[in-house]
Amino acid sequence: MDHTAHHAGTAHDHGTHEGHDSHDHHGHGGHGGTSWAMAAKATLHCLTGCAIGEILGMVVGTALSWGNVPTMILAIALAFVFGYSFTLLAVRRAGLDLKTALKVALAADTVSIAVMELVDNAIIAITPGAMDAHLSEGLFWYALLGGFAVAFLITTPVNKWMIGRGKGHAVVHAYH
Repeated sequence: MDHTAHHAGTAHDHGTHEGHDSHDHHGHGGHGGTSWAMAAKATLHCLTGCAIGEILGMVVGTALSWGNVPTMILAIALAFVFGYSFTLLAVRRAGLDLKTALKVALAADTVSIAVMELVDNAIIAITPGAMDAHLSEGLFWYALLGGFAVAFLITTPVNKWMIGRGKGHAVVHAYH
């Protein structure tokens, strides 16, 4: 916004101008500046790590002939590990020390991963026969991939809301 006519000949500090103290020129913060595309990108980033971890957990649990509960616990744990690791690697590359990078990854991804895992695993649990389906069965993959799709649709608005308030994945943008 051009303020030259409004403030001609006066010293002007954008940081103290009423209504502009949270003005964000990059769209990463503020209450309305977050785009759906940004939220979808953050959700997809999170979903990628979650999917890798969850599929790996399901494969390992099934290969070891574990029951549903231990396999699901392993899959969820690995979803968090891989979900956090994507952010952790990115902010470490940006120069953050390990302790700070861990704090950023936890702040950026915890809610997103938790919502995603809750939704995804609920879809699998309520799909008849999916909990007992084997890796070689289409039902297993349809339930899992369907769960990821629904989780993406539900988590994207959550991420949009959080990023718009400077929380969640918005924390990472300071280090890009």
